[in-house]
Amino acid sequence: MMDIIKTKVERFVFTLLNLLIYFINPLAMKKNFLTVLFFLISLTVFGQEKNLTSTQLAVSGYDLVSYFNNDSPQKGNKEHAVVYDSATYYFSTEENKNIFKSVPEKYLPQYGGWCAYAMARSKNVEINPEAYLVDEGKLYLFYKTRWNNTQLKWLNNPTELKQKADANWQKKVEQE
Repeated sequence: MMDIIKTKVERFVFTLLNLLIYFINPLAMKKNFLTVLFFLISLTVFGQEKNLTSTQLAVSGYDLVSYFNNDSPQKGNKEHAVVYDSATYYFSTEENKNIFKSVPEKYLPQYGGWCAYAMARSKNVEINPEAYLVDEGKLYLFYKTRWNNTQLKWLNNPTELKQKADANWQKKVEQE
C-alpha cells in the first residue's frame, strides 16, 4: 500500500527532520541549493489537504465520472490519466477523461477526498473508494471495513453531519 502523510503533525515532523538534516549535516551545507529545493518541494507536496498517495494519485485510482454515470465506481487506468490541481486522476475510458476535463469541479469529491463522516469529526481518514454517496450532485467518500461502515453512520444524520463536515473542511482549508 502506498504511503500517505495524513496529518499536519506528520507533515510538521517531516519538515522538522528536513530542517534538522540541513543544519546538522555538513555535506548538506555544501549542497544548499538542493537542500532548500527539496525542503520547498516537501512543503508543496506534503502541505496539501487532499487525500493523495505518495505519487499524488487521488481516490485510489478510481474513475470520478463513473461515480455519477455508473451503477458502481470503476477502477481507472493510468492510460487515461489527468493531472488537475496537483492531483492525478485515473479514468476507465477516454470519454470519462474528457468529461472530467470539461468540468472537473463537478466531479471532485467533497473534503479533498477524505472520509466525509470523519471530516464531520474534524479528522482526515482514508476512504474505501467503493463506499460513496452522490447527493445533490456532490460526491462523498467514506471509510469502510468489514466491521465499520461510516457511510451508514452518515446516512443516520446526513444534514447535521454535512454541516459539521463543511465547517471543519473550511477551517482546514483556511489553515493551509
